[in-house]
Amino acid sequence: MLRQILALLIISGISATAFAEEAPTLESLAIEIAAVQANADWLWTLIAAFMVFFMQLGFACVESGFTRAKNAVNIIMKNLMDFSIGAIAFWAIGFAIMFGSTTTGFFGTEGFFISNWDPADNWTLCFWIFQAVFCATAATIVSGAVAERANFKAYMIFSVLMTAFIYPVYGSWAWGSLFNGNGWLEGIGFIDFAGSTVVHSIGGWAALAGAIVLGPRIGKYSKDGKIRAIPGHNIPLATIGVFVLWFGWYGFNVGSQTAADSMLPLIAVNTTLSPAAGIMSAMWLTYMFYKKFDAGMSLNGALAGLVGITAGCANVTPAYAILIGLISGVVVVLSVQFFDRIKVDDPVGAVSVHGVCGVWGTLAAGIFNYNFETGSMEPVFMSQIIGIVAAFVWAFGASFIIFKIINSVIRLRVSEQVELEGLDFYEHGIDAYPEYSRSYIK
Repeated sequence: MLRQILALLIISGISATAFAEEAPTLESLAIEIAAVQANADWLWTLIAAFMVFFMQLGFACVESGFTRAKNAVNIIMKNLMDFSIGAIAFWAIGFAIMFGSTTTGFFGTEGFFISNWDPADNWTLCFWIFQAVFCATAATIVSGAVAERANFKAYMIFSVLMTAFIYPVYGSWAWGSLFNGNGWLEGIGFIDFAGSTVVHSIGGWAALAGAIVLGPRIGKYSKDGKIRAIPGHNIPLATIGVFVLWFGWYGFNVGSQTAADSMLPLIAVNTTLSPAAGIMSAMWLTYMFYKKFDAGMSLNGALAGLVGITAGCANVTPAYAILIGLISGVVVVLSVQFFDRIKVDDPVGAVSVHGVCGVWGTLAAGIFNYNFETGSMEPVFMSQIIGIVAAFVWAFGASFIIFKIINSVIRLRVSEQVELEGLDFYEHGIDAYPEYSRSYIK
């Protein structure tokens, strides 16, 4: 239908004089229609990229809302630097590693500084900006797990390495052929349409490494092993962040089609149903545990459902999207409790939301894989498991080593005094809420 409408528009735009001089042929009309379709694809991809960029605001709001007021400026600065550092590092190095041509299947070796851009064909630039905002998203996930005790300078060093090296290497394994690469995971049939593993689990496992190397916040766990809640200072702000992220996720998932075609509605519907179901299951499970309708865990249930559907948003039916979301909401609650029990302090639940639910989403994309051409289920298992394991080994292993090296050169954690009084004033020279006494917001 779209092609027919475009054809009519093109035909109607041809003047009577043009008809008199040279009547259009079917071949010439087909060329014009293809050009219009290509421009529509490019426009949609750019709009989706801008929506994913907007997710940086969502992460800033979620992370600052879920942490204490004395560290809000620090959270904002880390999110700001994740994107600015990430964009430049991905332009210079990361894009070439992730999408450059390769003969090994492990990472690209050409196209640094986008040197493979042909000014006569700007698709390279369109594709770069869409992938750059994904890269920045993966880096930003780490920020929440190391919140309230990480040295800002040390964090910026890690952000450079995350966006230039850690994320792009795995991305080349799973997505390299989207441009000039040829990843080995693609070759074995690995399914991850929009990045449950490529973006979210990679970011989540890097976050886990950072949280372990840093250790828990002061006062999080008592000497007798009890878990002490450290509430966030602004749940309404975190709620705004979740809705911003949800909106941006339509760009994340639907935009990954990189085409204005008939697949977009299915992806959009799945991206709506899964987080809605995730909220419900997370809310009711926490009510069963604590007899309270927990707002924070319900918000994480939405994010869990979004992460869970990201891998399979284009190859599962809406009914299965709801099931994936329901299980995601349960998984995130149980995962948060698990990491607390083993004393891994993750202030915003980033490891559980992105790392663990990314695993579930990637498995689900294989388990519920639906072939829309044949109308039949075609489950995929082994390639999904291999991709999940490879992501953990690479992202956690590389990040743990890097965090350890950074810690040996620049102290990764701030001093006890700085942590107790807040990173905002000592790292950035300003308080987020100067009208309140600092003693009240510790």
